[in-house]
Amino acid sequence: MFYKKIKSKGLAHFSYFIGDENEAAVIDPRRDIDIYLEEAEKEGAEIKYIFETHRNEDYIIGSKALASVTGAEILHADGELDYKYGKEVEQDKKYKLGRLSIEALHTPGHTKGSHSYILNDYDDQPWMIFTGDILFANDVGRIDFYGEENIPEIAALLYDSLYNKIMPLGDGVIVCPAHGAGSVCGSQIADREMTTIGIEKKSNPYLQYQSKAEFVSEVGEMEAKPQYFKAMEAANLAAPARTDLPFVKALKANIFEEKAAQKDHVVIDIRSESDFASAHVPSALFLRDNILASFIGWFIATDKKILLVSDGSYPEETIRTLYRMGYENIEGYLYRGMLSWNMAAKESSSVTTANISGFCDFIKDKNKDQYLLLDIRKEEEKEEEGYLESAVEIPLNDLQADLNNYLAKLDSKKDIFIFCGSGIRSMTAASLINAKLEAEVKVVLGGLTAWAESKCILKIKK
Repeated sequence: MFYKKIKSKGLAHFSYFIGDENEAAVIDPRRDIDIYLEEAEKEGAEIKYIFETHRNEDYIIGSKALASVTGAEILHADGELDYKYGKEVEQDKKYKLGRLSIEALHTPGHTKGSHSYILNDYDDQPWMIFTGDILFANDVGRIDFYGEENIPEIAALLYDSLYNKIMPLGDGVIVCPAHGAGSVCGSQIADREMTTIGIEKKSNPYLQYQSKAEFVSEVGEMEAKPQYFKAMEAANLAAPARTDLPFVKALKANIFEEKAAQKDHVVIDIRSESDFASAHVPSALFLRDNILASFIGWFIATDKKILLVSDGSYPEETIRTLYRMGYENIEGYLYRGMLSWNMAAKESSSVTTANISGFCDFIKDKNKDQYLLLDIRKEEEKEEEGYLESAVEIPLNDLQADLNNYLAKLDSKKDIFIFCGSGIRSMTAASLINAKLEAEVKVVLGGLTAWAESKCILKIKK
């Protein structure tokens, strides 16, 4: 038997390559499929099946691309949707895989047609379950895609899937979800690489309810959705056939500047926050490579033409992430990074930063009406970490969604200090604000984490 969890950096997406003897299956493949072909070659196996747990919203599925190369049979969930490829998986059917079998289990709750897949061992006993977006480590999938009025119905389906179908399989069954910590598909996913039904029964807050009525009354609420979800939903009904990962050209400063000036182009800077603060292309959006997947879907439509600023090296991982998310119009990256921009005598912008000790010294002798604190953390972060006293609270996602309206809350005559957990997202907020507001915007490096290590007079309310 062979098993491989394939992680997609940034998206926190997990796909799986599993098999026995010379037969293999892939569950929820990503768009760039080379890794599955490499694993099949290494194991000397034929990819026989491609299973999908549900229609995805956060990345483009690679099923059709993989099948076009391997001839594998595609079995998708959400059979009520108008798929243009593959066929609907048969509920409760067992698909042979060498000496093992994969059993389709209808587990609605994230979507009405969601399926989990049980890997049965040589004795036909449950060994692993691939839960898609139904069950994560410490979390469950969101249930608001059908509208607020349908949340009770979907919550009831989710309860039945969790309590009556998955939990009875046995405490020792290994749970293999489609996402890990950092995914936009769950807000409380634990950073736990391996988990079991038994571990989740003890630690997952959603598996502690005593009745279905209690579960339905307390679980589920409408959540904001990144704008790119709609594009992904449409793309995943057709699913692109295989296309190779695009090669992105290096652009000299003059050409880069010309393209950046066009309205249908957006410049994304993926360098560190300190590099961006020092000098960046005017109007560039700061999305450091380690947060790009979490936020680009909120800020930029998938049809935008993208220009990248890296440290000068070829930004392959960023290109892969964008490709997986349906961002195909990557026009180029800045040749040799900001070094070539500066050597070409191009205008650059900067962001003022303050370390926590400098910030604390500044506010020590100032009245509260002389400066403004902008807290861009999410509500759940503030509930856990505490609230900044007298701060204007605008979560980063909301700031982008209605920027002009929120800017009216910021007094451009005051020094504006931006806080998040670490300072990385604060730099993104600064890049948005600086393009619109003439103010002294300062990013507090280290954010609330640094404050917790200091003796600053800044007050936090629990």
